[in-house]
Amino acid sequence: MLIQWFPGHMAKTKRLIIEHLKAVDVALELLDARIPLSSANPMVEELIQGKNHLVILNKADLADSNITQAWVSYYKQKGVRAIPVSSTSNKDRKKLLSAIKETAAPSIAKWERRGVKNRSARIMILGIPNVGKSTLINRLAKTAATRTANTPGHTRGKQWVRLAEGLDLLDTPGVLWPKFEDQVAAMRLAATGAIAGEIFDSFEVVSFLLKDLAVCAPDILNEKYGIQDMQADPLLMVEQIGRRRGSLLSGGVVDTVRAQQAVLSDFRSGKLGTITLDGIPEAE
Repeated sequence: MLIQWFPGHMAKTKRLIIEHLKAVDVALELLDARIPLSSANPMVEELIQGKNHLVILNKADLADSNITQAWVSYYKQKGVRAIPVSSTSNKDRKKLLSAIKETAAPSIAKWERRGVKNRSARIMILGIPNVGKSTLINRLAKTAATRTANTPGHTRGKQWVRLAEGLDLLDTPGVLWPKFEDQVAAMRLAATGAIAGEIFDSFEVVSFLLKDLAVCAPDILNEKYGIQDMQADPLLMVEQIGRRRGSLLSGGVVDTVRAQQAVLSDFRSGKLGTITLDGIPEAE
């Protein structure tokens, strides 16, 4: 089964983002640290040309820290700063605010040369759905984000939200949908919960995830589920997991649906440990 999800208003969204980007100092690209490649929309690089750019590797607490640092280095080589964060924790808030303001500094300096003093850094967050944008905004704002008055001049009519002292967010969706020509990316997005359950076949996604884990985290499969044969058929793996978890129907038959959901839940919640599915692109 191919995962397909192409909202018809993508072109309209792209036009709106291009228009709104003119009013911001920094474009924040929000990615899932477990799947930085799969959670990226290739269109972003095209949209933000010439704009100060900061990559946020969200959910870093669920990702392999060594691989996350490799991704940070990868982006540094591309001339882009990447910041690993956990948007559910307050500990990264100060670091992220500082990084945003540092990235915005050249733009703010330009405004000051034009005579505009004490201007807040203005940001727009770009990313695919369900990578933690709302949680991140609430964490940056610390409390409920407060709307500021419409700003005159070239930003007339746009609504800004005050996230912190000296930092305003352009209150537009900034949402770009995944491109599913790459079904590996689609499966990994489904595994992390970025795609609604009704869009995909649970067994296919769990099968793909187990194959991924057999390569990148075989010790975890062994420790958590008792799986020793990493080449085993995914159905046999699911049945073994079901028996180990006690997901049984009458007669001792494994409830494979419950077992599949257990695997997804364990992975998404971090119960399997810190795991990154996307490696650095070999071509790079």
